[in-house]
Amino acid sequence: MSGLLQSSITSLPLIARGKVRDMYAVGDDKLLIVATDRISAFDVILDNPVPGKGAVLTSLTEFWLKKLAHIVPNHSTDVRPEDVVTPDERDQVVGRAMVVKRLKPVMVEAVARGYLIGSGWKDYQASGAVCGITLPAGLQQASRLPQPIFTPAAKAEVGAHDENVDFAHVVREVGQAMAEQIRDITLRLYAEASDYAATKGIIIADTKFEFGLDDVGQLHLMDEVLTPDSSRFWPADGYTEGTSPPSFDKQFVRDWLETQVWDKTPPAPRLPADVIEKTAAKYHEALTRLTA
Repeated sequence: MSGLLQSSITSLPLIARGKVRDMYAVGDDKLLIVATDRISAFDVILDNPVPGKGAVLTSLTEFWLKKLAHIVPNHSTDVRPEDVVTPDERDQVVGRAMVVKRLKPVMVEAVARGYLIGSGWKDYQASGAVCGITLPAGLQQASRLPQPIFTPAAKAEVGAHDENVDFAHVVREVGQAMAEQIRDITLRLYAEASDYAATKGIIIADTKFEFGLDDVGQLHLMDEVLTPDSSRFWPADGYTEGTSPPSFDKQFVRDWLETQVWDKTPPAPRLPADVIEKTAAKYHEALTRLTA
């Protein structure tokens, strides 16, 4: 498998290309979202793809959207991707694309954390708090928090880091009522997903959700949901407090890049075949465990 680095659909207007997804307009009210096999690290899109990655992300998102649909409406539709492109373009969308409602994005990353890791761990070390939420003293890296917390981030442009913000920032962006709704739904989604994943031997350390509004202002869950790209999945049998646990994501890519002489600006070094294969295997293992 060579992998799809970039889609080339000409039968629909191209709206944007993100780190992984290419978006096309389907009429005035829908989008075709194609999950390519692109992979990014340190906010740089790499030159070689991870075959099958886009299909894994799409399959997991569809799985979670159905499983969590009772909590909040989402952007899914009944339209098949292969029905909105020309016959010669169908191989680019089958298994890796979705036709979704076109929504107005809420410009906040809705992050739920159940464990202290990543930027949350760095913030805690510096201040004893994460996004303005004071935490108990003496926590370690990867410590389980007393209860999950809502730690939003301000969305950044492609190639830049999202910035952790406090709840007051969300209130200023969307108003008190909408901020509380986003927070409460985020924590409920995380709680239900975490409980389910635990039965499959997976810890969801943290995850980020994105939301959008329809024409009448109703909140919808959108974009990717609970994938290895948007979440930290840890094997429960590999978890140890005080360490950075192994994860079902692009850690092989990050670890290899850290051994290279590279200033973390484009272009990135090309990945060797064994790193690509190990990364693809981790993505597929997450899908198999969660959906089997």
